[in-house]
Amino acid sequence: MAGPKGPMGGFNPTAKAKDFKGTVKKIINYLGGYKIGVIAVMVCAIVSAVLSIIGPKVLGEATTALSEGLMRKIAGSGEIDFSYIGKILLTVLCLYGGSVIFGLIQGVTMSNITQKLCYKLRKEITEKINRMPMKYFESRTTGEVLSCITNDVDTFGNGFNQSITQLITSIVTMIGVLVMMLTISPLMTLITLLILPISLIFISFVMKKSQKYFKQQQEYLGHINGQVEENYSGHLVVKAFGKENDVIDEFDRTNNILFESAWKSQFLSGLMMPVMQFVGNLGYVGVAISGAFLAINGRITIGDIQAFIAYVKNFTQPIQQMAQVTNMMQSMAAAAERVFEFLGEEEEDQTTENAVSIDRVDGIVDFKHVQFGYKEDQIIIQDFNAHVKQGQQIAIVGPTGAGKTTMVKLLMRFYDVNSGSIELDGHNLKEYNRNELRSAFGMVLQDTWLFKGSIMENIRYGRLDATEEEIIAVAKSAHADHFIRTLPGGYDFELNEDATNVSVGQRQLLTIARAILADNPVLILDEATSSVDTRTEHRIQKAMDNLMKGRTSFVIAHRLSTIRNADLILVMKDGDIIEQGNHDELMEQQGFYADLYNAQFA
Repeated sequence: MAGPKGPMGGFNPTAKAKDFKGTVKKIINYLGGYKIGVIAVMVCAIVSAVLSIIGPKVLGEATTALSEGLMRKIAGSGEIDFSYIGKILLTVLCLYGGSVIFGLIQGVTMSNITQKLCYKLRKEITEKINRMPMKYFESRTTGEVLSCITNDVDTFGNGFNQSITQLITSIVTMIGVLVMMLTISPLMTLITLLILPISLIFISFVMKKSQKYFKQQQEYLGHINGQVEENYSGHLVVKAFGKENDVIDEFDRTNNILFESAWKSQFLSGLMMPVMQFVGNLGYVGVAISGAFLAINGRITIGDIQAFIAYVKNFTQPIQQMAQVTNMMQSMAAAAERVFEFLGEEEEDQTTENAVSIDRVDGIVDFKHVQFGYKEDQIIIQDFNAHVKQGQQIAIVGPTGAGKTTMVKLLMRFYDVNSGSIELDGHNLKEYNRNELRSAFGMVLQDTWLFKGSIMENIRYGRLDATEEEIIAVAKSAHADHFIRTLPGGYDFELNEDATNVSVGQRQLLTIARAILADNPVLILDEATSSVDTRTEHRIQKAMDNLMKGRTSFVIAHRLSTIRNADLILVMKDGDIIEQGNHDELMEQQGFYADLYNAQFA
């Protein structure tokens, strides 16, 4: 089993954990019920290594018996004792067979433990995601979160699976082989040990020289992957602006740096194995010469020389493995550290003691002196006050950055207010269990939420127990039925991962149909019709008007024509309500709203 290597056995430097010892302690504590299994793995690894270490010594006895018998036969004083040699070979077979069996047991057991740990980690990460605040995901890229679930867990699993058994085997092998070599010949052992400093000096030299090139290689590999992904996903924009040559030039520059760093790092790491083999061969030469001298003088047997040469090989190999394991454990600890940091992130309070029941929601909403900022020192909503009666349609309008969508996030408790309160049916939102509170709201946003699956499945997501007839009925209400039936397979048409095999407007119609099906007591519509044409928008508006009857609804709109019939229009600017009233009242005031409205229809 090997760790991360470059070509021809070179070692790639990996990310290091900030707190290696602390992370290792967390891993040990995290093992929990698997500790007995890990101990069993260690025992099996030790037994397997010990049996394989004894093998060459016993096999050397067979060689000695064969050579001595051959000499007796030549001298005419005896025959070769094949019966004795056969018993020795059978013993060797049992030793190596036992080593393989114990090795298989530890391998299977360790793999099982590792996969259970990875399963547990992924499960906890998935559950953690559902408990984390929205601000975490808005401050990080999707790739960072996905990397934790996939790359970091896999890196931890692979490293954990290999490093523990490899480390134990290497240590036991080094100690055991050293003991066996000393029992054969202290002189030859000394010659072998003299070669070690040469090997270690060369390994450290190559790793030090190649490290900066490996780091540069990994850095620019990330750059080039990012460029390819960006240009692939945005190839229409590249073509539309005629930037093909610029993109190619930028790629060539990055690719050249990657090429330079890659060949230098791989060349240096490629030197590792041949030089190590050369140094090892020097050791074999020294052992062979000294062994021949000792054998001539009758101090050791021919079988001892054979066994010692095997031990020399088994002694240098664990040194290389230790270097690999050290690298692997650093990588494993760094990955585990990132996973544990993710699992230790701040969570939302999911439940509240003596929570208010959500069974019946009338939809009365009060904003009382609400202050909020995504950063505590940057307040964007200064003093928001509003009273929304049951069944009212409330429109929130204002320029970009006024705080319209922020109010929706506060209403859904994606964020909590800095001061003041938001109440639903006279109860502070914090008095409700968070998930139950959100179940009272239906949302249709400008960014559509669709997943890979059939159109029927996507609409049914609004209410999982809905019948096919109900789904078709809401699709008709959302004016989506006609276009759905024109698709191959109709309602069974399969949307791809990003639902790009239907138009933006059609995706919006599907999300509206899903919201109608969910039948929530409070509706939030954020630019819900911004992606459809004017005629379809008019039809959807009628369906929405019917849907919103008897329900409290919050409508965020830039097209002011869609909210003329709203019961109350809140005009926001710089986080404050500067005007409120219905359309006619606001137009009579000839204020900020009137300017916005007239600007759209000028």
